[in-house]
Amino acid sequence: MTDPIAPQILIVDDARDIREPLGQYLRKQGFRTRLAAHAAEAREILAEAAIHLVVLDVMMPGEDGLSLCRWVVARGGPPVLLLTAMADETDRIVGLELGADDYLVKPFNPRELLARVRAILRRAPPELAAPPSGRRQFADWVHDPDAQHLTGADGRVVALTTAENRLLGIFLDQPRAVLSRSTLLDLTAGREAKAYDRAIDNQISRLRRKIESDPKAPQLLVTEWGGGYRLVADVTDPRA
Repeated sequence: MTDPIAPQILIVDDARDIREPLGQYLRKQGFRTRLAAHAAEAREILAEAAIHLVVLDVMMPGEDGLSLCRWVVARGGPPVLLLTAMADETDRIVGLELGADDYLVKPFNPRELLARVRAILRRAPPELAAPPSGRRQFADWVHDPDAQHLTGADGRVVALTTAENRLLGIFLDQPRAVLSRSTLLDLTAGREAKAYDRAIDNQISRLRRKIESDPKAPQLLVTEWGGGYRLVADVTDPRA
């Protein structure tokens, strides 16, 4: 049985005969996996699941892997390992320029992919790999950063993505303080990336959909016009 706190890897590839055997192989190596056949499905998974690494095929019908890679990096998402065709050197260069962490040429040996996955996870900055430790309570929620989820007063469990988990941890560290977009970008990026002005706004919107009774009229994560965002709640130890 896979460890429930093991790193979770999202495999995005339109070829079923690649993504399913690869997912099975990585699970046997102790990882949790999610599978997506196209970019739209991958976006849905990234919005609701805690993903630590994306293994992403470049050549896919519809939205290609490079476009999805750009989207993941712009939002401060998890590291990306690209899968490229033998002849597509340009795609490999563009992918790395977009912010991908590594690439692997198809066809590949699964053991080499495993080695690259482990290397990427090892060199992930501490703020990406280890969110703030310790469960904390705010309003009607208890945040468990290690499990990357929230538990409501009614017992409902809500999964957080890696980016959401990290962002919420920052607000819980500084409750009631106004945090500017630039401050939040600096604290959440974790690796060199071009500042994307709407990245924090998008992450805030997704987080509000999970913690607010009415995300369109937020009462917990409020906007300070001209300033940034503020968590309007006291933060306590749920064991107290």
